[in-house]
Amino acid sequence: MNTMEIKKGDLVEITVGGIDVKGKRGKVLATSPKNGKIVVENLNMVKRHTKPRSTQNPGGIVEKPRAIDVSNVMLVCPSCDKTTRIGHVKAENGKYVRQCKKCGAVITDRKDDKQAKPAAKAAKKKTAKKADKAE
Repeated sequence: MNTMEIKKGDLVEITVGGIDVKGKRGKVLATSPKNGKIVVENLNMVKRHTKPRSTQNPGGIVEKPRAIDVSNVMLVCPSCDKTTRIGHVKAENGKYVRQCKKCGAVITDRKDDKQAKPAAKAAKKKTAKKADKAE
């Protein structure tokens, strides 16, 4: 199986199913690339009857999201807010990043954002030091 283009935290739209599910959007809570399935927040909910285990866990009927096949959803581009396919382009740092096929915007990962912020701050500090030395 090919690698999954959808990552945890992405916004996706369900493309198949009945009137009650098709076209609904939700955030990806978990991915399983080995099985090709994802769990989407508040979509594909199932009811499970659980047995009482302790006073903290009384049991009863619990609703929880069920995994859905990754081929039944499409990524929603954060910049153009449309469902799109995903392309890959090489960034300045030499790594490949995901790109929207409709608007061409780069779709960033949450972990890339966390790494980019400290790098940007460090770059600003270096340019500020160089400007101070030049004066």
